[in-house]
Amino acid sequence: MPSSPAGNTRRWTVPVLAAALLTGLVVPGATAATAPQPAPAPAGATATVTAYDDTYYANAAGKTGASLKTALHGIIRNQTKISYSTVWTALKQTDEDPANSANVRLLYSGASRSKALNGGDVGDWNREHVWAQSHGDFGTSAGPGTDLHHLRPADVQVNAIRGNKDFDLGGSAVSGAPGSYTDANSFEPRAADKGDVARMILYMAVRYEGTDGWPDLEPNDTVTNGSAPYHGRLSVLKRWNDEDPPDAFERKRNEIIYSTYQRNRNPFIDHPEWVEAIW
Repeated sequence: MPSSPAGNTRRWTVPVLAAALLTGLVVPGATAATAPQPAPAPAGATATVTAYDDTYYANAAGKTGASLKTALHGIIRNQTKISYSTVWTALKQTDEDPANSANVRLLYSGASRSKALNGGDVGDWNREHVWAQSHGDFGTSAGPGTDLHHLRPADVQVNAIRGNKDFDLGGSAVSGAPGSYTDANSFEPRAADKGDVARMILYMAVRYEGTDGWPDLEPNDTVTNGSAPYHGRLSVLKRWNDEDPPDAFERKRNEIIYSTYQRNRNPFIDHPEWVEAIW
């Protein structure tokens, strides 16, 4: 398994080289052309550097806006698709509780629950589609319906409360998921899951562009999307991406999906600043 990008950094040399060339210093081997660099970070954002920038993400180097979105789609659309039944097995690995290898960590509640309690009964955990299936009507066929980058273990009852609601702020407390709230048309996950949700939704918007038989999934700024292939609220998701940056659990999950199952990555876990660069 490749090492996690979380611990991989490298020294920036381009600014030093550029300064030397501007002042007329001779730099052995230097030429006017330099290697592509990661997309510039938007104002106020901190650029990240990963072990994948010069390989997996090479075609995204230096791009922003629609060009960056198009480049990332071309990169991450190349994936191995899995069956819906295989998702059970995969989630037991991708979402394993670091403190208890016999359990998975549940989205929205943070609870640790036995891997064996997967199913549909009260007290079980099931497969939560963070991008709701009805927002594009893609079901559970191999493709968006089985894409691990937005499928997470969740308590059966909490999952039912979330339903197919868009994401936004406010509402009443959700029983069984401390820190989460809901109202008639939206769901607010607990603080520790806000960034995860944002990056999963925005991954789906880049991965599924209507080019391979599935709907063109896009974020918007409403909470009344129903069965349309849209998910909101974009302005809130962008804020959550900033407030809750990727942690070790999320980065490890991205690595397992890439190396063991799908062979594609969620670029917003590797480069959260790309959210603002695109939207």
